[in-house]
Amino acid sequence: MNVEELKKNKNVDAMYLSIGEMKRRLQTIMEGGGKKKLEKQKNAGKMTARERVDYLLDDDKPQTEIGAFAGYEMYAEHGGCPAGGVIVTIGFIKNRQVIVVANDASVKAGAWFPITGKKNLRAQEIALENRLPIIYLVDSAGVYLPMQDEIFPDKEHFGRIFRNNAVLSSKGIPQIAAIMGSCVAGGAYLPIMSDEALIVDKTGSIFLAGPYLVKAAIGEDVDKETLGGATTHNEISGVVDYKMENDEICLDTIKDLVSKMGHHEKAGFDRITAKKPLKPFDSLYEEFPAQRTKPYDSRIILDRLVDNSEYIEYKKDYGQTIICAYARIDGWSVGIVINNREVIKNAKGEMQFGGVIYSDSADKAARFVMNCNQKKIPLVFMHDVTGFMVGSRSEHGGIIKDGAKLVNAVSNSTVPKFSIIVGNSYGAGNYAMCGKAFDPRLIVAWPTAKIAVMGGAQAAKVLTQIQLSSLKKKGEPADDEAEKELYEKTKKRYDEQTTPYYAAARLWVDAIIDPAETRTIISQGIEAANHSPIEPFNVGVLQV
Repeated sequence: MNVEELKKNKNVDAMYLSIGEMKRRLQTIMEGGGKKKLEKQKNAGKMTARERVDYLLDDDKPQTEIGAFAGYEMYAEHGGCPAGGVIVTIGFIKNRQVIVVANDASVKAGAWFPITGKKNLRAQEIALENRLPIIYLVDSAGVYLPMQDEIFPDKEHFGRIFRNNAVLSSKGIPQIAAIMGSCVAGGAYLPIMSDEALIVDKTGSIFLAGPYLVKAAIGEDVDKETLGGATTHNEISGVVDYKMENDEICLDTIKDLVSKMGHHEKAGFDRITAKKPLKPFDSLYEEFPAQRTKPYDSRIILDRLVDNSEYIEYKKDYGQTIICAYARIDGWSVGIVINNREVIKNAKGEMQFGGVIYSDSADKAARFVMNCNQKKIPLVFMHDVTGFMVGSRSEHGGIIKDGAKLVNAVSNSTVPKFSIIVGNSYGAGNYAMCGKAFDPRLIVAWPTAKIAVMGGAQAAKVLTQIQLSSLKKKGEPADDEAEKELYEKTKKRYDEQTTPYYAAARLWVDAIIDPAETRTIISQGIEAANHSPIEPFNVGVLQV
């Protein structure tokens, strides 16, 4: 075996190991609060949250789960919160694209942790941006009281959910809620602020205060069913619209309701019959370097991503550290902005480092983003970026001005944007390539992704030098061994914070995906975005 074959084998092994590790972690997350709690839910005559979602959605259509890693390795002192205690999935009901939000009662009785609120808000944001009907499958004990100060009062906390209920309704975006378990206190407003509400007999209940609190507050003895069961709210209060015999009938009724909905005006993104790429996606793994510092020609990704492996490069020979290309993905017309990881020599004979944004590449990408907005073409950003070029030559050449131009164009872009983090996504490069702060419709990461201000080694060197300088000023200089120990400790902590799992746990990305799913994710995202007409594009004051 020659050196090149050995490198390819190492690349393949590294990719499959990272994908396997991701799937192993996902499998654990999908067990929710554990097998015993899931079994207890079934013994009570209820389906689990994931069973409800699977039953509701068309099984012959693509599904994208949002935030499966939300809360991952967080809240250990509270017993953890797998998937944030709520399942969020974009899929189809009766061929109609929707987003489903299902409380997982096996996780702390479906109580809301801070990340649960953030994940619910993300689901509503997706529904609002794409005019997707949203289905809530409610089974929750309400706010997790030990952390109430982190979930209850602020703008992006629990109350924002109900504000969004009202806004979604005012914009004509359908909301259907099914009360399939507990629905307590402030959480009671979510289903009733939806357009229609169903309740499952004997297992569903809804009230502002449960029997114990009612007893404590006003001295009244009342059982759960009389206080807020299905019969009470269907026949007496009129709070709900449909009384359902069991989970299956409830979900079948939702399917029927969705099938009769009308349709909004489309955005009009262009789509033709899809063609598969000429190269299978997994053949990429031989050429995609296991070491994130190694250069490679990023066109190897495009060859396996776009229809028929065909694309038109915009300004191909200018600003070569960013590739801008018109192509199709699953038949959809797209504009792709991808960092080129090749080390190249430009027309001036200057060497340029792959993955770095220079003035010319920023200028090119900004112009390309504006062109895509002019032509109503959705944008796909693929990150493998270490940041903008630094140094006196770049500063004198106006790198800040050109970077600002790109950030301006991305910020004001009105066509839908989708971000795929395939490798590094560092510093201002994350911003320019449409990181989470710049409202991508969906942002997902490969298991190979790294997200941070800078790489672990660089950050550790900077932080170590700062700490050593501080010790020196105090008259406590460190020897070589102490300096090395400090560096390794700092690097380890920083590396842990740059992983895709750390990012996904905090919903900085919507999902960590198998790279082979990239085409499907982008296609489903554009299909969702096509439900919502776009606004006119204007960049305001633009540096030139």
